[in-house]
Amino acid sequence: MDIAPEELQFLTVSDILKESTSIPKLSPRTFYLITLTLIFPLSFAILAHSLFTHPLLSQIQDPYGSHSSEWTKLLVFQFFYLIFLFAFSLLSTAAVVFTVASLYTSKPVSFSNTLSAIPGVFKRLFITYLWVSLTMVVYNVIFLCFLVLLIVAIDTQNPVLFVFSVIVVFVLFLVVHVYITALWHLASVVSVLEPIYGFAAMKKSYELLKGKIGLAFFMVFGYLVVCAAINGVFGSVVVHGWEYGVFTRVVVGGFLVGVLVIVNLVGLLVQSVFYYVCKSYHHEGIDKTALHDHLGGYLGEYVPLKSNIQMENLDV
Repeated sequence: MDIAPEELQFLTVSDILKESTSIPKLSPRTFYLITLTLIFPLSFAILAHSLFTHPLLSQIQDPYGSHSSEWTKLLVFQFFYLIFLFAFSLLSTAAVVFTVASLYTSKPVSFSNTLSAIPGVFKRLFITYLWVSLTMVVYNVIFLCFLVLLIVAIDTQNPVLFVFSVIVVFVLFLVVHVYITALWHLASVVSVLEPIYGFAAMKKSYELLKGKIGLAFFMVFGYLVVCAAINGVFGSVVVHGWEYGVFTRVVVGGFLVGVLVIVNLVGLLVQSVFYYVCKSYHHEGIDKTALHDHLGGYLGEYVPLKSNIQMENLDV
């Protein structure tokens, strides 16, 4: 990034998008291979998932006959789908964040180096993801409780309880869910670029988000809306749109997969750039030499003598 570190804090959403989309030009071959081998399979699986589950669900909803075999197939498919989604999501994050940081520190970038770094990065991201998952479990339990309360309010025709439940459910779904998602994405970057992960990375992410929550909310909400729109069109045209014909469905499906690939790649680049924006806002300089050595540790090039790499409150 050519922008001075102290100026990064002033970037707007459009500036961050512009900066993010310019990064692949610095190493097009590396990002092309990352996109082809990691982000494309992830995006394809997200959209193609409904193609395989829809026939099974249709058979299960058939009131006649036994559906034990269909339920077994659905559960097995869902299990492997979630494993695949989880693995490629973390792999894509690890690859993009590591590559962007390498470019930021002027470290030589190549696809082979990125692949070599992934095992070390993956472990840290996995532990952070477990803490985020625990947070999401707590959130879902609370959300479910208020959803049940909303149903009770409808059944009992209690207007006060109904309004209260609707407001809480709306806030939990729209605000809290988006905030946890932003916290997770930023904690993922922290886990790669700083010597902390897990709960410590989430705590650091929480601190970095202060003062930039509005910007983070806007970007995460926009990303989720775009993904939901893509999935909606894919479901209505490709999965359920028998009237459109096979050729049209294949063309639309291929186009939407390509769009989702671009959206996911840009999303990963944005979360990397946003990390530097937050660091700049809190006047936490990043020692590029220390970061360079930290990244080299994933490649076996450098073994830190201390567990705490100082990357804060330093002039670049």
